[in-house]
Amino acid sequence: MTKTEDAASCTADGWEEVFDRNRVVPPPSQTVRQVLESHFNTSRGFQFSLHRVTAAQLPQEISTQEQNGPFQLRVTLFDRNHQYFFGKTWKSSPQRMENNKISFNEVLYFHTSLLLPSTLLVIELVSLSPMPDGSHQAVGRGFTVLELFTSRPEAPTLEGDRRLNLHHGSPRTLLHPLLKDTSEYGRFLQIIDGANLSCAVKNHPALLPVMNLLPENVLVSGCEDIPGLAASPTGDALLRPQLLKMLPFTLNRLTISLQPSLEKFESQLLQLINADCQNTKQAGPEGTHKAVIIQERRLHVGVHNGWCFLDKPQVVVLEPLASGLRGRADGTSKRGTRPNSSAASPLPQMLGLRSSLELKLAEHKDLAIIFQLEYVFSAPIGRETMLSATSTSRAAFLQSLRWGSWCPFQEPADWRQSELQLVLRGGARPNPHAVMVYSTEASAKSPSPASAPAPGSAQELSGEEDVISFWLTSSVEVKASSPKPSLRTKQEEAPHQRRSPATPSRGSSRALPSSPPESPQGPGLSLSQLAATSRYPTISHSSSALPWQQSFPSLLHPSPLASAHQLSHVAVSSIAHLEMDLSREDESRLIQDEGEQLQELPFTPVHAPVITPGTNVPCSGSVSSRSSLAHLFSAGFPDIVDSSGQAAEVLDPAQHLLFDPKREEADPHRGNLLVFQFLAFTRIPAPGAGPDWPDNIYLTFQFYRFPPVTSQQLKLLKSEKVQHKAGEPLPCVLASHNKDGTINSGSPGLQVQFRVDDSFLKPGEKRFFLRYLARHTMHIDIWDSDSLLLIGSTAIQLEHMLRQGKSAVQALHEVDVLTTDYVGADTLLTGVDVDRRSAGSPMTVHTIVRGRLHVRTGNVGCPVDPGRRGRPADVLPSHSHIITPSEINSGFRGGNLFSRNILHPYARNNAPPDRLARDDTVVPEECNQIGDEEVRRKLSRLALVQEREGGEATKSVIKDALQAHELHQFKACDERSKAEAIGNMLIQAMTTHHLLYASLGCAQYLEFVLRNPLNVPQTVTIHSDNPELSVITTTEEWRYFKALAKTPTPLEENLFYSEDGAPGPKVYLRPNERVHIPLKYQSFVCDHAMSLQGPSFLPTGRGSQVAKKNLSNTIAAKSIKVTFTGENGKPMAICQVNVEPTPHVVDQTFRLYHPELCFLKKAIRLPPWHNPAEETRNARTSLSVRCSDPNVICQTRMLVPGEPQDVYLKVPGSPSPHIKMFFVMVFTDEWMAAPSQIWQIYVHFLERVDVSCVTGQRSRQSVILRGRQAVRKVKCFSSHPEEIEVDPAGVFVLPPAAVQELQLRVQPWQAGSRFLYVNAVDVEQRRLVTAWLLCLNVHRPVLSKAFEVCVPVGRGRGSSRKITYTNPYTSGRTFLLRSDHPDLLQFREDKFQIGGGETYTIGLRFAPSQSPGSAEILVYVNNTEEKTEETFCVKVSYV
Repeated sequence: MTKTEDAASCTADGWEEVFDRNRVVPPPSQTVRQVLESHFNTSRGFQFSLHRVTAAQLPQEISTQEQNGPFQLRVTLFDRNHQYFFGKTWKSSPQRMENNKISFNEVLYFHTSLLLPSTLLVIELVSLSPMPDGSHQAVGRGFTVLELFTSRPEAPTLEGDRRLNLHHGSPRTLLHPLLKDTSEYGRFLQIIDGANLSCAVKNHPALLPVMNLLPENVLVSGCEDIPGLAASPTGDALLRPQLLKMLPFTLNRLTISLQPSLEKFESQLLQLINADCQNTKQAGPEGTHKAVIIQERRLHVGVHNGWCFLDKPQVVVLEPLASGLRGRADGTSKRGTRPNSSAASPLPQMLGLRSSLELKLAEHKDLAIIFQLEYVFSAPIGRETMLSATSTSRAAFLQSLRWGSWCPFQEPADWRQSELQLVLRGGARPNPHAVMVYSTEASAKSPSPASAPAPGSAQELSGEEDVISFWLTSSVEVKASSPKPSLRTKQEEAPHQRRSPATPSRGSSRALPSSPPESPQGPGLSLSQLAATSRYPTISHSSSALPWQQSFPSLLHPSPLASAHQLSHVAVSSIAHLEMDLSREDESRLIQDEGEQLQELPFTPVHAPVITPGTNVPCSGSVSSRSSLAHLFSAGFPDIVDSSGQAAEVLDPAQHLLFDPKREEADPHRGNLLVFQFLAFTRIPAPGAGPDWPDNIYLTFQFYRFPPVTSQQLKLLKSEKVQHKAGEPLPCVLASHNKDGTINSGSPGLQVQFRVDDSFLKPGEKRFFLRYLARHTMHIDIWDSDSLLLIGSTAIQLEHMLRQGKSAVQALHEVDVLTTDYVGADTLLTGVDVDRRSAGSPMTVHTIVRGRLHVRTGNVGCPVDPGRRGRPADVLPSHSHIITPSEINSGFRGGNLFSRNILHPYARNNAPPDRLARDDTVVPEECNQIGDEEVRRKLSRLALVQEREGGEATKSVIKDALQAHELHQFKACDERSKAEAIGNMLIQAMTTHHLLYASLGCAQYLEFVLRNPLNVPQTVTIHSDNPELSVITTTEEWRYFKALAKTPTPLEENLFYSEDGAPGPKVYLRPNERVHIPLKYQSFVCDHAMSLQGPSFLPTGRGSQVAKKNLSNTIAAKSIKVTFTGENGKPMAICQVNVEPTPHVVDQTFRLYHPELCFLKKAIRLPPWHNPAEETRNARTSLSVRCSDPNVICQTRMLVPGEPQDVYLKVPGSPSPHIKMFFVMVFTDEWMAAPSQIWQIYVHFLERVDVSCVTGQRSRQSVILRGRQAVRKVKCFSSHPEEIEVDPAGVFVLPPAAVQELQLRVQPWQAGSRFLYVNAVDVEQRRLVTAWLLCLNVHRPVLSKAFEVCVPVGRGRGSSRKITYTNPYTSGRTFLLRSDHPDLLQFREDKFQIGGGETYTIGLRFAPSQSPGSAEILVYVNNTEEKTEETFCVKVSYV
């Protein structure tokens, strides 16, 4: 056993010295908040070079001795807006002056996210004078200020060499009140003549990999020793930094002993808090309910290098343990045995960790492991807090109690095979977490670090210190030295090693027992995060300045650590959506640590099944019985009739419709009125949901390029008069709500109409619209309007909306509403059936049918409006891609050069008389400002004097003088602006306008006819002011687009050439020659604005007018100029392309759910493409993708020929409940002329909560709900109400800025990994407030007994059996009976009470079955708190 007297006994001259030397001052909180709100808070690295100081004329007060003495530069960061120095002052090495110059040649490095113009560098020059004690006295000799950043986002850094003048005084001058709120220091600071500093600033991206070793806003030089950074032979380790090799270590068997005992320590702590609360708060009548209690015990563990933490500290939950359980590493108890007497179990004597921790360490003497013990207290919310007094009116706060540090590599010690004991300290001492630590009288008298013995000494601990004990082992060494395990051990280890290969092997006799599956390290846990063995502990601290924080005693203050980690989340893995496999990444990381070269393996992602056209489209035929259909159509839905009032022809959606384009084009009814009638919804019982769910729904969908439709709230009405079988669900008629909230029973269903005619379609678009109906499906999302949870999605084939010459058609669709569920392999508490785990992906995707939607679609032909016959939509104008400038495209009508006289080619050359000839001359405002102000002032003063004297003649003279002066001003202004007006007229005269209709991703091909009007050859430079409109310079691309557009113009090889630094390509023109310049417009960026989640209260669109007024998800309208400049630098021609936005068609819709503030990495697999036009064997269609959001990484990679192709997405995270929407365009042609498919992808970000529980047993979990700006009435809903209960269950008031703790009671019935959802909804506005993603890791329980029973098949009656249960307690208890298959097994009594030691007979009733088979049913005997006492397994055979 290795024993240390004090936590810092091995760090007195190592880590602690580095830590004390490198403490920094944080920046102003207002500045940090400003950066966070701007969303540009990424830290960037910089290099600052100090060359020399030139002092041609020294100040008079510097003596000759001081001139010969050494000088030093000191650099500090400064916030100009708040007059605040922050960071750490850097000091250069002393240098002497030679020839009035002081050469420093120092290079500094720092990284910061405060990229604001207010962030400055203050450099001070000091002279060092020796003192009698050997130290030096520093005297300031001048300072200067360096501005680092600008307000321009494209170039925020002021890079380059700088020469800065030195100013008199010291940097404390910047704190003077006169310099507040000013950026012009030159007016107040006096420059030292001839004194300046030469320096340089530039970006240093090489600092990015080592930013975790240095805190922000700290200036360091490359020669400083930074633990974790490899030394450089050049002496500058930060010029090209290299990290030391990080090795994995495992922390096991961690326990903490508090003195005098755990019970007394916590009792004394609670007495102090409660006593102070009674003195500062008004006592309530509740008594003990108002007491502060301990809610959770945490331990922060991180690696610190004296500067900062290398990674965010991991946070684990400690549990009280008895002294006899100290040796267990896994913390699992033997559930198979139960006490036969009421003997009390021993009281907890210490705190223990039931799992292990993995740390990354480098072999450096100044790297330390930091431990911090933190308690979470639950305090009552008094009347003075102004918070909601609900059933859970308690709030949580944090407090640090103890901390300690230990350097593993300070001195050689044999700690790898022994237990380590470390003394924890408390009190007002500086610590790496920068928090106040609770202090007691005993901890204040703990020995100092200097008096502690070295590690490994035989001195015993005094027994009065708080001690942490643990084992630290190298994961690589344990894995390499483990003997060959048995077959059963291998089976137990296999799933664990796939999750974390660094876990110690169970086969080693000296090593510790294996612990539960490891977790990627996370920054912290939420309040009451009890899943210590959870697979992904990734929730953040959530604490702010609460009203009761001022009422605690001086020894106890809420820890500011919570605000430092607020909203700090960690990603689940570096590759993956929720269903991705993580094993390859962990294995490759271990192999890389061993030094072997990795070989890339083909990656096979697992993704959710999608509804693609022609593959997984839900069934569209009628599956309901005749009685259900009769009930459905008795509701009185409106009929679909043609223009003459006849009923539309009914088509069978189960039969494929043959599409004839000629018949559609020859249809006399050129207009189409497309009707969607949403009639009813059939509920299908789902596990975890009630029989009447859902009660209200709403729909979202998008048809063609119309705006997305969000329907109003629809009520599901079920008739009680209709007789139907119990096993057959009855369709529920949809009914809309009136404005007053009542049900609109007079008009059942929901009808949405879209009018598509020649006034809506653009020239040549009708053929595309008909192909859209023939080949596409319409995606529909069905939502629960109460909980705002997604019920499921479906798709409807649109081919039955083609009329094929008929006046009107209709079809009735009954489609399945599908959703996907991710279920992992069963997680067992014992080693039984471990080999049943799948060796492949840990998640299995199931498709679940949530219901059936009844939709009637129709298309009614409309006659052509006689007033709109001039523009048929099926005729494409010829040569629309060629832009030919007009020979006379402008005219000048004479008179003034006003804008109304330009751009009228055939205007008459006359103009109204000049305004200057009139008496009421109007002088432009800008000309008045140009006049001689001194003359006007003198004339005005003279007029004032004459007015007093009353001379009328003098007044007239002055008035004439003023008018003459104004006329002179106007003539001068007119002469100056005439040249500019003529130039503008000439530019407009040579400008050719072209209107372009563009949609997302579609390339528009243009040819501009450029003519050389001169008799000499010209080299013309082509420049576009927008990169979306570019010149096609590749011959192959030009040929491809010409064939696509069918332009009859010639094509010329090697038409363009380019030069470095030129604004664009160049073309050579002979005298009076015409050439066709190919242009291409293509935009991949569009508007991502979307409506809030929830039902709509506005009427839906009924025609093309809605699409025109509400163009959604379109590119922005813009005007782009292409300038053709001659050799003289003047424009020869200008082509102005006016882009009009056109909505695009969405082919596929995806909805993904992911934890907030972490990257979503998703792979979508596509089927292999085959191009029959290519005859070569290895030919394959080129596939490329683009994304409409530049912040989303979208790419594709071809594997091998013939294999499917994957589209990879990497989406940055957002806070909950934000929904990010973007589009992905898939191109199958080489030059990306038009996307073959456009996907609309929604990513819902939710707060992640990890829960580890056992089937049949209730677990509790706390989450925090924060109030916003306004008062809200909130109610919480869960996706599985039978398995998740939320307290409070009803509607409660959430005040502004309040903190409400919600209790989640989880009682799952299915083992494995699952994902459930909880939404907090504003019931008044029907808007989502917060959403949680519950990641359940559900274990199967330990079975106490097993039974087998046979039930006959086909008799229409079940079977009854009895089993006995004996109360193991000496006192009477009440027990509850639960089953995981309530549809197969029912109990005679669900609740019974039995005395101590007595036996009770449980009556079982098995439901009948019509087919043979078998099933395993689990019977749970729970107590009144839903904790499982016994679990029986009943295997039922139906024979």
